[in-house]
Amino acid sequence: MKYLNRVDFATFVGSRHFLLANDTHYQTFNLLNKEFSFDVDVSRLPCGVNGALNFVGMDADGGVARYPTNTAGAKYGTGYCDAQCPRYLKFIDGRANVEGWTPYDRYSAYFGDEAYADSGFGNQGSCCSQIDIWNANQFSTQLSVKPCLNTVQTQCNGDACGGRDSISKYGKSCDPDGCDFNPYRVGDTSFYGPGKVVDTTKKFTVTTQFVTSDGTAEGTLVEVKRFYVQNGVKIPNPQANTVGLSGNSLTSTFCNAEKDVFGDANSFEQFGGFKEMTKAIRNGMVLTMSVWDDRHEDMLWLDSTWPTNGTGPGVVRGTCGYDEASIDAIIGTAPTASVVFSKIRFGDIGSTA
Repeated sequence: MKYLNRVDFATFVGSRHFLLANDTHYQTFNLLNKEFSFDVDVSRLPCGVNGALNFVGMDADGGVARYPTNTAGAKYGTGYCDAQCPRYLKFIDGRANVEGWTPYDRYSAYFGDEAYADSGFGNQGSCCSQIDIWNANQFSTQLSVKPCLNTVQTQCNGDACGGRDSISKYGKSCDPDGCDFNPYRVGDTSFYGPGKVVDTTKKFTVTTQFVTSDGTAEGTLVEVKRFYVQNGVKIPNPQANTVGLSGNSLTSTFCNAEKDVFGDANSFEQFGGFKEMTKAIRNGMVLTMSVWDDRHEDMLWLDSTWPTNGTGPGVVRGTCGYDEASIDAIIGTAPTASVVFSKIRFGDIGSTA
């Protein structure tokens, strides 16, 4: 997937893809007591660009059954939602999101106001639980789980949505932060990147396991584990190396300790933690793959220092400088940025790596 896509009538920045089961439905996954693996090449992803693979709690039919005015459905990519409750979507619940539409202006210097007059956000947002299996570029990677209080996709309104297009990122429905594991952020600065333990100049395999309380699909999610394979060598996720924080997987204990040590708001527990994630997973989640930039925060939360004036533990998330990660730098110097996902597989724990 390319970051910039130029056609005769427009230039598109970023893209999102969905896995279909057939012409009318997305493929859904129940990840409980399962593992998910894929190969990835991030060697052409610079600072500030994210090649992401996620699961979100979308309706399998794209919302057709619940919203009769939605006659497009999964075939045309409708029904998207995530834990940011995005307000940039053009159609939500079968209606155009035109009321209160506010254009974005960060791309106009490169492509002209006309080319991006339709890029912005409206009054409505679309919320659902989200699992960020893979947020990454050459320099940093993040695994996170983000619960919502509603098991299915739900519309929100205005600043109650939270997320990046609202006054406060914390809305009434979802956890926009989640519980995350970024090797660099938790103290292992030599693990992931060009020439490091996981060498991002070459393709590698990523495996994520969803461990339940009783070792069956009927149990509650209690742990999300990660390991890598490169050049035939299995590489475990690194251990956290920050005072007060231990472990190399996502658990309730790790998540609570991370929020405390890094001084972050514990919105993960506030919005139901692993209990609500279990409900969303059991309901079925849709696979999405995307490549995108961050018009709000320049992806600094992934690969640089965020917040920019922060000084405590967990503030530094990667080696990228502010000037490298800005949209100005990305569009000006990295028009060939791309990510390749391949050999996607899903099955019982221990079966896909």
